[in-house]
Amino acid sequence: MPKRADAQRNRDKILAAARIAFAEPDADVSMAEISRRAGVGMATLYRNFPSRRELLEALYTDEVDALCEAAATVGGATPGARLEAWLQRFFLYFTSKRHIAAELLEHAAGDDPVFGRNRARVLAAGQPLLAAAQEARDVRDDLTLEQVLDLVIAVAKLPGESAYVEPILRTALDGLAPGRRGRADRGRPG
Repeated sequence: MPKRADAQRNRDKILAAARIAFAEPDADVSMAEISRRAGVGMATLYRNFPSRRELLEALYTDEVDALCEAAATVGGATPGARLEAWLQRFFLYFTSKRHIAAELLEHAAGDDPVFGRNRARVLAAGQPLLAAAQEARDVRDDLTLEQVLDLVIAVAKLPGESAYVEPILRTALDGLAPGRRGRADRGRPG
């Protein structure tokens, strides 16, 4: 059943305040602080999100929704450019949501359905982009989407400011192009 307009506005205000709060470095934000930032009472906060985990799951799922929608609408002149634009979006998503995911993981089992379901959604959304880029020969055909996303995640986990990390990401994404093999492949027939 759809929420009343004022109830939906309150929920959206809570999510917006929480999104900003959890994006801050070293975020350790209380539910009371989120309530204060959202301009709603604690009862309203807990009516919408009975626990901190439910709030974190809602934030995480909303961001996955946006990432999946971006896969269908991302622009670029070539299939490879569209994949790269989406991978850049994935990178930003991962770096900005690291605190939320870390806190969720802290209280979750390894096979938590929230992560499993959302990972499957991201893979399903990005797979057509990778397939089109590989078919157009913009991207190597020996990589899976899981490998490509793991590469982006590894770069996103590096410590440092964006001015330090972004050139590393650029180099990693350049390595997706066909014909660029590592030293071990040089000199091999093939």
